[in-house]
Amino acid sequence: MFQVQREILVAFAFTLLAPSLARADDPNGGAVMEVNGQKKGLYPIAAPVAPDGDAVAKEIAQVESFDLSVAGVFKVLDPQSFLADLKTEGLGIEPQKWKDVGAYGVMKYKATPDAIEFRLYEVSKGANPSLTKTYKRAGSDTRKLVHRWCNEVVKYYTNEPGFFGSQIAFTAKGKGTSAIYAMDFDGSNAYAVSHNSSTNILPAWSPSGGQIAYTSFMRSNPDLYVGPAGGGRPTKVSGQRGMNTGAAWSPDGSKIALTLSKDGNPEIYIINAKDGSIVKRLTNDKAIDTSPAWSPDGGSIAFVSDRNGGPQIFVVSVAGGTAKQVSFNGSYNTTPTWSPKPGKHIIAYTTRDGGTYDIVTLDLDSKAMVRITQNAGQNEEPAFSPNGRAIAFARAGQGIFIANADGTGEAKKVWSGSATGVDWGPAPKD
Repeated sequence: MFQVQREILVAFAFTLLAPSLARADDPNGGAVMEVNGQKKGLYPIAAPVAPDGDAVAKEIAQVESFDLSVAGVFKVLDPQSFLADLKTEGLGIEPQKWKDVGAYGVMKYKATPDAIEFRLYEVSKGANPSLTKTYKRAGSDTRKLVHRWCNEVVKYYTNEPGFFGSQIAFTAKGKGTSAIYAMDFDGSNAYAVSHNSSTNILPAWSPSGGQIAYTSFMRSNPDLYVGPAGGGRPTKVSGQRGMNTGAAWSPDGSKIALTLSKDGNPEIYIINAKDGSIVKRLTNDKAIDTSPAWSPDGGSIAFVSDRNGGPQIFVVSVAGGTAKQVSFNGSYNTTPTWSPKPGKHIIAYTTRDGGTYDIVTLDLDSKAMVRITQNAGQNEEPAFSPNGRAIAFARAGQGIFIANADGTGEAKKVWSGSATGVDWGPAPKD
């Protein structure tokens, strides 16, 4: 038997069931980035600091550079390579100067106390901007406006929405306690969602982004609570005897899949999201079944079970029936999560490869597997960005990272500290 990573803080429920396990922790200019499913090279783009160089100008360029660097489709060029005279150019560009440093795209902006004007140039198309946006500005919303702009840039090139401005929830571990936190996807504006001194684990965003479900021991038993995403008073939704853990919302937000052990063995159930009444028992096996993840189309639930030996990923229809094992790479696979990409059936999960824990993705149709992390600490708890192009995860003892979902590039740290239970919220609302 085993102790599933997502349930590791619910140790009392597993003490008699399992021994303890250690936790893990040549591009085409101006083209859409993917054509007929064939991955093209990263698009070289420049995000220079506006020539006035004040604190706001530097912040805008920093946010632009970070956003595009984690978008999964751009290569942000080193400012040290720029040949253009930025002061002379102003909001325009001299195309040849940018072509000479390998830029295919150039982003310019001008900030005033009242607004920020953004421009995107495609070098091959000359000195006229391909995209222009102006946003009214009110004090401290600079980062939000830059995120909106970068989402427009991503949509222009890929015809997909960006995820900039979305949020990530996670469990922040303290001495003897753990709290639910949320933050902007880039690590800024972190705040506490739970406000008690007990153990709080496994946050799950509602599809609307307005609520977060999580398990708390505030009344001794691991009960499931749902509270405002902004951190208000939560409501106990499921208080069955034993475990009420690992919430996964249905796509329409009306139901929640979770693990209940009320009958003595951890099984997957579906409950009503408003009152916690049991809608259906989805699994019935003597093994441990846990960590449910609801597919974006609403028809399937992935979960973890040791029914065939070590913990593996299984998928079962929401209508019921026989669960099918889908992971076979090794003897320890946990914490599944679904890619939101339309028409795709891809899951990411934690796998133990030798003595380390890493993140992989698996295409359930083609069986293609992609390694997201390797030789970089103990990694766990993957969560896809709202457009499926990035994956957030926890690295034991280090913090929360974001990596490209196609396995390219290096992961970027967005939060430092001891974290687990990562969940990425829905797309931002303008």
